[in-house]
Order: sequence, then C-alpha cells, then structure tokens
Amino acid sequence: MDWQGQKLAEKLMEILLMAFAVASFVVGYAIGSFQIMLLVYASGVLLTVLITVPNWSFFNRHSLNWLDPAEAGRHPKSQATVLPSSKKKTSKLK
Repeated sequence: MDWQGQKLAEKLMEILLMAFAVASFVVGYAIGSFQIMLLVYASGVLLTVLITVPNWSFFNRHSLNWLDPAEAGRHPKSQATVLPSSKKKTSKLK
C-alpha cells in the first residue's frame, strides 16, 4: 500500500465507523433494543475491516519508484545539516 493509499484507507475507516455508529444508534433507538444496536455496529466494524485492511488495488495507484541497489551505491548519502543551537540568554532579575 502506498502513502496516499494509507491516507485513503484511514479516511475511509473514519467515515465508515462514524456512519455505522450513527446508523446503529438510530436503529437501536427506533427499535428499542441495545442488542440490535450492538449487532449493527459490530457488523459495521467488520465491514470496515474488510474494506480497509486488505491491500486492495485502489490503495496502490501511486506506487513508489525505488532505486536499484547498484544505482543507490553511486549516489552519495545526503549529510544532515547541523543547525547551531539556539541558546536562550538568561536574564538575571535583581
């Protein structure tokens, strides 16, 4: 799964779980059954897991291009730039 696919999966998970939470509350309140409310929400969680956890093809639309190991050795590693530490001046109160 690529980075944008992970973002899509997370957004789908949030939307589906909220939709099933609201739907299960409405159904449970209308019927007057806490058990039915829990069953509707549990089925919603199961459906959400089946949609967002497997690596479906629509999560892989923006694949990453990795360097070959031989070509990666030719490129120097970038050195991290060290920024001077910003020391706060302590003021002495008199």
